[in-house]
Amino acid sequence: MSKTTVKDVSTQPGPERAAEGPRTAGGSRAFALLLVITGAAGLLAAWVITLDKFKILEAKVAGKSFTPGCSLNPVVSCGSVMESKQAAAFGFPNPMLGLVCYGVVVCVGMSLLARARFPRWYWLTFNFGTLFGVAFCTWLQFQSLYRINALCLWCSLAWVATITMFWYVTSFNVRNDFLAAPHWLKSFFGEFTWVLPVLHVGIIGMLVLTRWWDFWTS
Repeated sequence: MSKTTVKDVSTQPGPERAAEGPRTAGGSRAFALLLVITGAAGLLAAWVITLDKFKILEAKVAGKSFTPGCSLNPVVSCGSVMESKQAAAFGFPNPMLGLVCYGVVVCVGMSLLARARFPRWYWLTFNFGTLFGVAFCTWLQFQSLYRINALCLWCSLAWVATITMFWYVTSFNVRNDFLAAPHWLKSFFGEFTWVLPVLHVGIIGMLVLTRWWDFWTS
């Protein structure tokens, strides 16, 4: 008499069950903490700049002047950056956009710490948001160095935070096949993701150094 083994298919995902819904992915604890930290850093920078912007406007109404604490010299002059037209690129102070966007990044990081998993469209949308952030920061960097001719330390913190989160979110999407990429690129992101934000920030640092070389060396 033969015995027939019946498998419980409800506990064994197969091709048919996997096709029932979109694939989701959650991040590691390290990745989640990175998002929380970079989001919090950007949020802090946006908050401080927003407060200083209000103080500048209040001082103008009162017929006085206000100098932000990070205005240290003619080059490192947050006040000059805050009062420029580029500081309100969309018709309102740029840091107000940061208060929303960096807050979203913190929420995503906290969700990942709680072991949340998100579908491909969510991760690609998040990646697009960080790409927009990097593009906007790049424009602000050019304006700061070559048009406003002043540097804001809090802005610089936001730049570094945005660049770091962009490269790590991109790495996450490539390694999880949410973004098409050749095998060698996946391997590179798996081992050396840290190289890209370091190189990116290093290039900006060199531009800042060479832009005001005479000032730094005098």
